[in-house]
Amino acid sequence: MIDLRVVRDDPERVRASQRVRGADESLVDVLLAADEARRTAVSRADALRAEQKAVSNSVRSASAEERPAILERAKTLAAEVRAAEVEQGVAETALREAHLAIPNIVEDGVPPGGEDDFVTLETVGDVPQVANPREHTDIGADLHAIDTERGAKVSGARFYFLTGVGAQLELALVNLAMAQAAEAGFTPIIAPALVKPEIMEGTGFLGAHAAEVYRLAEDDLYLVGTSEVALAGYHSGEILDAASLPLRYAGFSSCFRREAGSYGKDTKGIIRVHWFDKVEMFSYVPVDEAYDEHRRLLAWEREFLDKLELSYRVIDVAAGDLGSSASRKFDIEAWFPSQGAYRELTSTSNCTTFQARRLNIRTRTDKGNEIVATLNGTLCAVARTIACLLDHHQQPDGSVYVPAALRPWLGGRELLTP
Repeated sequence: MIDLRVVRDDPERVRASQRVRGADESLVDVLLAADEARRTAVSRADALRAEQKAVSNSVRSASAEERPAILERAKTLAAEVRAAEVEQGVAETALREAHLAIPNIVEDGVPPGGEDDFVTLETVGDVPQVANPREHTDIGADLHAIDTERGAKVSGARFYFLTGVGAQLELALVNLAMAQAAEAGFTPIIAPALVKPEIMEGTGFLGAHAAEVYRLAEDDLYLVGTSEVALAGYHSGEILDAASLPLRYAGFSSCFRREAGSYGKDTKGIIRVHWFDKVEMFSYVPVDEAYDEHRRLLAWEREFLDKLELSYRVIDVAAGDLGSSASRKFDIEAWFPSQGAYRELTSTSNCTTFQARRLNIRTRTDKGNEIVATLNGTLCAVARTIACLLDHHQQPDGSVYVPAALRPWLGGRELLTP
């Protein structure tokens, strides 16, 4: 959640952020009113408790004649304190709901608009010229690498099996990503795919993204759509040693997304699926280092795609297409010859203090305990990266070129052949 002090001191900044997102500006006024109501309720309850304490203390020194009136006032005050505490609880609940309704404040410079209003920052590499390009599903079937028919038979639409070289490609990509992350100073983590409601809410995925999330109602647990969720919760409720920052983790987990509202989009193949594995970078940094850390995460993502010898573009995502936690997001989209288009492979978001404030993650400084900033970046979303590799590196004879960086993890093979 955003800093209430910013809302009080500079509400127009928050309204401007809402405008550029295409979100409801009136929510800022709702939050300001809820904040004032809560402070009023707290002040009233505190005043009544102070009076109650004073009256209680006066009973001992009261005369026999004064004591009945004082006891009656104490009884009345007890009832008033109980009522005031109930009012305070209601006000605090209303404030939390109003607070949670407002997304992160957009960073200066983010392009306004929606999904199609991104700004291309850079285009890297020459797109491969492929005569009559085939889709990754056909290439994967010939290689006996992808089996979507049996995936649908076993689990339903948008599920799949990776078989043979397909399974080997996943392991190769994960090993390459983890090796790069470890070399860059990230701590490798195998993260749980199930989290508690407070962790899912704390990362901002139960707001606008709630329809995407799978919930196990009987256990009151959620399946994560990214290991970002578990990694953000890893230090929830903790005070981090300032000397330990930045803390960087590379988390591997299975990820699950309902893909609500995406019917008809990428229903064929393994680009947009309900389950996939992913290596995610996650950073905890001091607030004043978040901007630079965001650029570092983007650089590590680019390094990985360069190792895969892919042509891609880097885009600055428009404000209306940001998730609620992100103040800014960069996507990297790689070229798919069969579609004649760039498609997203990775993204990195600066969440500033939005998640850490919800999850109560702080660091101890000379000025006292301060909220940290959190950032995340996809290093490898395995399924769609495999789809891109097959599509991007397809050869006229039906084989697939293997990038040099992947060969050590694939027995030295330079080509995948049917």
